[in-house]
Formats: sequence, structure tokens, C-alpha cells
Amino acid sequence: MLFQRPDDDTLYDALLARDAGYDGFAYVGVRTTGIFCRLTCAARKPKRENVQFFDTTAECLHAGFRPCQRCRPMTGTGEPEPLVATLVDALDREPERRWLETDVIAMGFDASTVRRAFKKRFGMSFLEMARLRRLGQATERLASGDSVIDTQIEAGFDSGSGFRAAITRMLGEAPARLRGKTMLKADWVETPIGPMIAIADAHALHILEFLERKALATEVAKLQAVTGSAIVFGRAAPIDQISAELAGYFEGRSSSFSTRLAPQGSAFERKVWDGLRQIPVGTTATYSGLAADIGNPPAMRAVGRANGANPIAIVIPCHRVIGTSGDLTGYGGGLWRKRWLLEHERRMASGR
Repeated sequence: MLFQRPDDDTLYDALLARDAGYDGFAYVGVRTTGIFCRLTCAARKPKRENVQFFDTTAECLHAGFRPCQRCRPMTGTGEPEPLVATLVDALDREPERRWLETDVIAMGFDASTVRRAFKKRFGMSFLEMARLRRLGQATERLASGDSVIDTQIEAGFDSGSGFRAAITRMLGEAPARLRGKTMLKADWVETPIGPMIAIADAHALHILEFLERKALATEVAKLQAVTGSAIVFGRAAPIDQISAELAGYFEGRSSSFSTRLAPQGSAFERKVWDGLRQIPVGTTATYSGLAADIGNPPAMRAVGRANGANPIAIVIPCHRVIGTSGDLTGYGGGLWRKRWLLEHERRMASGR
């Protein structure tokens, strides 16, 4: 009964509460306006007698409703605004460029609108993101042996002290001490349910998490302590690979991942994570069941802790573990995402 659509009264309560757990799986048509919306739409809520609920946007359109221009139900959940996507693409093409506000304006965008959109989505402005990418390029050059002064000039810093301070704040290391040091790359991965951060070296993926995960900072610090590496913004081959594989997953084309993984954990945690990858798409397991599957039935609580410590979301599918009673229990990316992922996988497995 986990995925049976609730009755209309429950959905109306979800509409009033803007419950993101149903985002993408139920829509509301408002008879008085002829518009259909997400249940999370910020518009004024209609009266109960004026609404009709649908499973898909196609059903809404067939019923004669037109999409709301405020919540944009025809776009995927969590997709970035067009201006965000355009500027991120531009930054990907020229990460070494010293982007200025005048560049943003020259592209036809209002600087304050861009600033608000990026702050809302990433917690930083476009110029801040561009600066981090530029610093990432600089630290790469430093690690390969380039001189501090040449790298400073290439990165667009007029002040040597300013450049050193920026690098030290980002990496916790003075520029001169980065020579020969291994660099991990970090970059955003867009998904229909919000942006993720991926961290990898040239060979394997270490972290893949939704930005809201409270344990993300702890995971990053642990990774740096274990590997002795610095982290810079940029792309590594495993990030490109996992981005492509996630695109196929969210489009419903493939549920398999072949990106090499290197999560940091104890031998027991890695055993649990291997067990998670054996849970078939479209199904769930319990903590006690997973403990039995890895040959350690009494370790149910330890399995639960290992499940919560998983640093690679979706690919190591900790979202497929639920409580014995059928409750979804916790999820670092938010319970609404856990529900979304399970329903998405159920539909993939059934061929819908």
C-alpha cells in the first residue's frame, strides 16, 4: 500500500501544506481558473470544491487545464531556471574565465535576478561559483608545479596576498604547499529532484550527496583526512560518467551504474553498502533483512548506522531500506526524496 495514491481529501491537505512528497506524482487542477499546478505551488490555495487531482500532467492537459506559470508543473521537479542552466553551461565552457557582472548583463540577464536565482539554488552567487571554479583551475596548476606568481596572474588576482588567502580559505593550505599534492575534484550534478555534489579523483567517485544532507560536511572532512587530499571545484572522469548514468536513471532508461566507487568506511560499513547494491530496483528491504543477507542477523542496529553513513546516494541505494512496519524511516536527502526515488524505481521496474 506504500505507493497507492491517497484519497482526494489527503491530497488536498498535502496541497495546503505544500507537501513536497507528492511533487511529480500528483497534480491539482483548479476549475475556477482552468490552471493546473504542483501541490507545492506558492499561489493562493483554492477551495476544496474547486479542485480536481490527477496523476500526470498529460491527464491535466487532456482535461483542458493549462500549466501554471508560477510553479511550472511541466518542468521536472527541481530543475534549474533557464537562466541558471544557461550560465552554468557557460561556466562549464570557460571555467578559467574571470567572470564579471558586466559579462552577465552582456548575455542579456539582470544581475540581481541572477544573483537571487543562484543563491536560492546553490547558496552562492554565480560570480562566487565562477570564482571557486577559477580557484580550482589555479590549484591544479599549483599541484602540477607551476609557480605561485604565474598561477596567481592566470587566475586573475592582482594581489598576491589576496590569492594566497583565497586558496588557503578554500583548501586549508598555503599555495606553496600544494605542489605535488593529490587533488580531488568537486562539481554539481543536476537531477530532477535537486542538485547533488559529486567528489572524485581521477579513478573513482568518493561522495555523491544531495546538498541538504546534514552529514555532508563531516563526510568531506573525513575524506580529506583519510586521503590527505585537497578538494577543488572542477570535473574528473568519474563525475562525467556518473552524471551521464544518473541522467539515464532519472529518464527511466537504465538502473545500472558502472562508475567506480571508493566510499570511505570501515570493513563492516563497506559490507553493508555492498549488500545495499544487491537490493533489486523496484523492491525494498528491512534493516533486519539486510543484516541477515550479509550474514550477521544480530547486527540490525549496526546495519542501520552503516546505512545512514553511506556517502554515495542513489548508486548505493540506502533509500531502498525501510522499517519492518513498512514506514519509510529516515533519509539524509529528505523523506520526500526517498518516497520519490522508490516510486520512480517502482515505475521503472514495472515498465510504466
